[in-house]
Amino acid sequence: MAEKASHRIRDRVASRSHAWRYVLQGLCVAIIGFFAWTGLHGDVNRWVAAAAVILFGALLITSFVLDARAMRQDLKDIAVGEQSLPLADTLLANIPDPIILIDRRMTVFEVNDAARDLLPTLRKGFPLSFSLRNPDVLGGIDQVLRSGGSVKVLHIEKIPTERAFELQISLLRGAEQWVLLFFRDLTSSRRLEQMRVDFIANVSHELRTPLASVIGFIETLQGPARDDSAARTKFLAVMLEQSRRMTRLIDDLLSLSRIELHVHLPPRTPLDLSTVVREMITALTPHAKENSTSLSLDITDGPFLIDGDRDEMLRVVENLIENAVKYGGDGGSIDVALRAIPAEEGMAAQVELTVRDYGAGIAPEHLPRLTERFYRTDTDASRKKGGTGLGLAIVKHIVARHRGKLQIESELGKGSLFRVLVPARKEQRSSEEISSLSG
Repeated sequence: MAEKASHRIRDRVASRSHAWRYVLQGLCVAIIGFFAWTGLHGDVNRWVAAAAVILFGALLITSFVLDARAMRQDLKDIAVGEQSLPLADTLLANIPDPIILIDRRMTVFEVNDAARDLLPTLRKGFPLSFSLRNPDVLGGIDQVLRSGGSVKVLHIEKIPTERAFELQISLLRGAEQWVLLFFRDLTSSRRLEQMRVDFIANVSHELRTPLASVIGFIETLQGPARDDSAARTKFLAVMLEQSRRMTRLIDDLLSLSRIELHVHLPPRTPLDLSTVVREMITALTPHAKENSTSLSLDITDGPFLIDGDRDEMLRVVENLIENAVKYGGDGGSIDVALRAIPAEEGMAAQVELTVRDYGAGIAPEHLPRLTERFYRTDTDASRKKGGTGLGLAIVKHIVARHRGKLQIESELGKGSLFRVLVPARKEQRSSEEISSLSG
């Protein structure tokens, strides 16, 4: 916009200078003609002629002075306009919220980086409807163009993850009419509200049983078992276990809430997934031996570089292996494997993590719901083994944040296979840099 304004000012200066050139030429012709006429006829007082010439000269000089001032101001406007152009671009690029500027024909005139990230198909000079097809938004633009002012509409993007925006559409009046689209991200606030509702519902449901158990034992110890040392020892052990269960549940709920809050923000840090897997295998091997289960690791040549959050990927590997030990460890062994999947036509390169157990397996009707919060195939068995019902839900949301996929295969009597597919990082780094970033 600043560049167009600068061109308009330059055109105005040029047209004014051309106009005064023609005026000056006309005055010169008029003066020469006047003197020629008086010289021929001789019936006009020379003092009157001189006064006329002086008057014309004064008017001409005054006009030139006034116009010179106006031209100086125009030149200042040009300088300011040329300086404001990079400043406007810099300001637009550093605004974190998406901004789009369109003309009356709904053609994209200007757009910042945040808007390009939100709508990758957005192109300057092309109709906005090529990239943004929300009828409410297009209707709001039409309303603003007809009646002026500004309107607010709700815009929801569902790919790659659902994001909600309050879109303010405003008319900017000037030499031309422009429409400004300003997106305010509501995703975090909406997620917080939904998380608050879910948290209250889940906590009230899951904590009711252990709390009732602890309260019951406390009342018993205060009453009939007040002086029974054997009962006191037994009840205190149960109360401790129930308290630990509530602690695990609250920790998992808080972890899940944090992950859900940032699921729309993919991590950008380079991470070698093989270092995470090896670290977790080392940490969980003693736990597997306690359950008479062996862990085997199969890793092909690496590195396996992804854009990842180290703590979250550690949690993924930990939950999958612990799940396999708890519910599939009766098969005697658990196989963990990591391999690279090269890019194919229409599909980017990926890193695949698999955890396979050879236990009892899972019935087909349970598979679609395994990643739901608090869903258990056997509630009593899960609680006895210390499960909170949130492990796979946490895995699913972490994988979703990493723009990956979680796949589960199982057959009764033959065990289960949990597969995590995460996009490989496009930019390769040196082994020293990978080691420093991963460790």
